[in-house]
Formats: sequence, structure tokens, C-alpha cells
Amino acid sequence: MRILPVSLLLLLASLSASTTALAADPNDDAALSLADAAPVAAQRSSPWRVTAEAAAGRTEQRYGLPGYQSGRLSLDVVYDGVLAPGWRLIFGDRLDRTLSSGDGPDNTVNTLKEAYVSWHPEGDKIVDVGRINARYGVGYGYNPTDYFRTGAIRSVVSLDPNTLRENRLGTVMLRGQTLLPSGSLTALYAPKIERTPSAAAFSPDFGATNNRGRWLVAASRQFSENFNPQLLAHGAAGQSAQVGANITTLLNQSSVAFLEWSGGRSRSLYDDFAGAAGDNRFRQRVATGLTYTNAAKMSLTTEFEYNGAGLSKSQWAALGKGAPAGYAGYGARVQDQLELPTRSAIFLYGTWQDALVSRLDLKALVHLNLQDRSRLNWIEARYHFEHVDLSLQLQHNGGDGMSEFGALPQRRMLQTMVTYYF
Repeated sequence: MRILPVSLLLLLASLSASTTALAADPNDDAALSLADAAPVAAQRSSPWRVTAEAAAGRTEQRYGLPGYQSGRLSLDVVYDGVLAPGWRLIFGDRLDRTLSSGDGPDNTVNTLKEAYVSWHPEGDKIVDVGRINARYGVGYGYNPTDYFRTGAIRSVVSLDPNTLRENRLGTVMLRGQTLLPSGSLTALYAPKIERTPSAAAFSPDFGATNNRGRWLVAASRQFSENFNPQLLAHGAAGQSAQVGANITTLLNQSSVAFLEWSGGRSRSLYDDFAGAAGDNRFRQRVATGLTYTNAAKMSLTTEFEYNGAGLSKSQWAALGKGAPAGYAGYGARVQDQLELPTRSAIFLYGTWQDALVSRLDLKALVHLNLQDRSRLNWIEARYHFEHVDLSLQLQHNGGDGMSEFGALPQRRMLQTMVTYYF
């Protein structure tokens, strides 16, 4: 229990003490969407949503490296409006400017999240074309079926899972969707545009998201009010097809179980990183767990994560004893793919809306690597005014010197933020 931050322990205790349950929607990531949404922004009817944010923080480092202060200014613009009957335009862009003292990072990063046109030729059909953020998966900390996540994050401003899924590059694609009597069917194709990613500040970075041709088909069917599974198939040039499933079910009035699974022939992550032929065999990835929600607006998710393409405990230990460049390179590659570097992990995520006082929200997460016992702890307190949020975030990376989180030079990060919703 020593790995849990105090705030998450308080969440657990409060959840256990509560006796009144709140019904949860098995097909909606309620804990994430409620915790991330700004009350005022959600009520606005304008097609525009503009957010400005200023942040300041301090980072303490390991290995005798000096700590540093950092500041960030961000502007996020979203437009979702009607062009003509049956036609919509969706656009989302985010600009982050970071300045740091000492050896900290100084950079400007623009993220073109979405830019596409949506056509509704009939009431039950939709055709979209352009840059689309196609998100899939019911897991919280790990999404095996989120096939378009690789290389999509240009700037990390928060470790909240919902924020990571929102603030990322979309993929240029043609997508068609149709509603069926008791479900839906989606098919999309994303062409190759550029071969390599770009580090230029204002690059659309098509090389990160459209570096090879890809396709996906997803079908869902509602068997009952509380059971609506989704099946997926995904393929890419030079890669065997992968199949996946997303399943959620309401266990009782307060608990939702979920399972996200993906499988197919592939090399291990390390062989893919090293460019080795490797053993191209069937491998599975899984995220499964339980979300509990109560009437006090508290929600807790416990998730087990498995990556069959990751390194075993002995392989991970051997990599740590090898050349530092290989260890660092593998870690960077896995992080870019939003994959687990090793076989298994545990993810805990808790939210509490209107905690203790109205308008105060608390969030906390713990990510534990089961192979090396390293852990990432993160907590946020956010207070909502009418048009402004004030928040405080604390992150701690713990573990042995060559573990997933213990090897990171950043030991502890504290950040304050002011967010204004226009």
C-alpha cells in the first residue's frame, strides 16, 4: 500500500463507506468525461470552444541533475458547426509554448487535432473525410484497440487519460458509418502521406499519423440495454491484421465491468524497435477491470493490463543491464506507441466531483509496473469558477534505477494552472 498517494487512499475509504449507489452507464466512460468536462463550457451552444491556459511548475530530478522551473502558455480552439443542410465542419487545434530554466525544455508545439468535413446523405449514414481523431477502446490507462494512437501525441500537458486521448493528432482518413436496427457499422481507410515524423513546431506531422496505408472496420450490436459489444478489425501495410473487442456490462447499480482485447500476429516490441526479424507469432493485448461509482460523485477504476508483445521480467532486467542507449531508445519507442514496455501492469484511477466543497474536483491515478514494481503517482485538485479553473497537479515517479518509472530523470513535478474558457 505504500505506493498509493494519500488522496487515492482517501478516495478508496470514502467509496467503501458510501451506502448509496448511483446507476452507471456501461457504454460511457462516465468517470473520465465527468471529471474532465468544464461545467460552463459544456452548456455553451456556440460552435466555437476556445480555451486558454497558463501553467507554472517545478521539476526535481535524479542522478545529480539540477531541478528547474517551467512555464507554459496554451491555446486550444475547437469548431463544430453546420456548413449547409447535411454538412458539418469539425476543426480542432492546440498550441503549446513551454519555457524552462536551466536544462529544462524550451519548445513550441502545434497539434492539429482534427480538420474534417462530415456529410449526412441519409438519416442513418455518415461520411467523413479529413483529419479525424478516431478513438477506440473502453480501457482507461491502456487501450489495445486504439489503433490510431501511435505517434499521435506531440505535447503532454496532463497525465489524465481523457486529456491524452483528446489532445493528440488526428489521422487523415475517409470514414463511413451506418446505423443498423440494433447496432452500427464503421469502415475507414487512412492513406500514406509522408514517411517520417516531423519535429517542426507547426508541422501537420502527417509522417506521425499517415506513414503507411491503414484500414479499420468496427461493428457493434446492442443485445440488451446493458450489453453492447464492439468488434474491430485493423490492418496496415507491412503488418498482419489485428482483431479486437470492446465489451462493457452493468454488474449492478454502481459497478461496470469492462474488457478491451486485441490480438494478431506480430513481432515483439523489442524486435520491432531493433529492426530484427524476430518471432512473428500471435500475441494478445488486454485491458480489463471494474469501475465503481456512488451517489457522492465518486468513481474508482481498477484495471489489469497485459501486453503479450512486451518484455518479460527477465528480458526487461537484461535490457536494463545492457547499453544505456538501447534501454533509452526502447523506452522512447514504447512511449511513442503508448504501449506497455513489459508484460503486465495495474492501473488505478479515481475521481471525486464536488469533493468536500462544491466545484472542487479531485483526481488521482497510480500506474504500477508488475515486472519491476516501479510506479507513477499523479494527483490533481481543480476548482471551477464561472469561466476559470484553478488547478494543482503533483506527479511522482518511483522505482529502482533501471525500472520503467525509476529510470526517468524527473523524480517529482509540481504544476499550477489557470484555465480560461471563452
